[in-house]
Amino acid sequence: MDILIEYCRNLNIDLNNKQLSKLSAYMEIVLEWNEKMNLTSITDREEFIVKHFCDSLSLPGYLDIPKDASVIDIGTGAGFPAIPLLIARPDLKITMLDSLNKRMMFIKEQVLSPLDLDAEVIHGRAEDFSKMPQYRQKFDVAVSRAVANLSALCEYCIPFVKVGGVFASMKSLNYSEEAADADNAITLLGGILSDVYEYNLPDNSGRSILVIDKISDTPNKYPRKGVKIKKNPL
Repeated sequence: MDILIEYCRNLNIDLNNKQLSKLSAYMEIVLEWNEKMNLTSITDREEFIVKHFCDSLSLPGYLDIPKDASVIDIGTGAGFPAIPLLIARPDLKITMLDSLNKRMMFIKEQVLSPLDLDAEVIHGRAEDFSKMPQYRQKFDVAVSRAVANLSALCEYCIPFVKVGGVFASMKSLNYSEEAADADNAITLLGGILSDVYEYNLPDNSGRSILVIDKISDTPNKYPRKGVKIKKNPL
């Protein structure tokens, strides 16, 4: 874990022994269950630490997330970046959403309970839950490491964010064309691209965080149905 400790220190994130122990235990849980269900393609522990932990914790390293902020991780998969973020920042109110129920059951039963972590876990589709009053425009931060195109991601994610909050899209460095194509979607949904943070992980792979500020309410007609979002991006 020395790689992670040094990387986080450079981002002014100090992880104590209890947090490091939980991260290590989480990695072992994911790798053990990965033999039974498809959680990650990364099975080398050093690569896991770099690609999953270092990348996930780049978020609070570059983005100023207020104390006690509400954060929703959309398309959380095996729990990235939500679980590392929750371990490093236990003050945060974390919600994890994914459309695959077995992943959500894995997080509930095999991760949160054994590691004594508290978070809301939702099985469902983003376009359905962001229409619900208890979730629509209720979060300080929405984040996604999903591989979907940015235009589609914005329609899935921005409706969850309250005015004054942010949507952080975690991408590779090949984001320029996507960002340009998503400009119309961002505007229609009530956002503005305010910052882009570019960084290298310890293995020198390039990553980025696109920060979209929510400056006005998302019109009620968005998001559309998933099929429309995929076929006809805004």
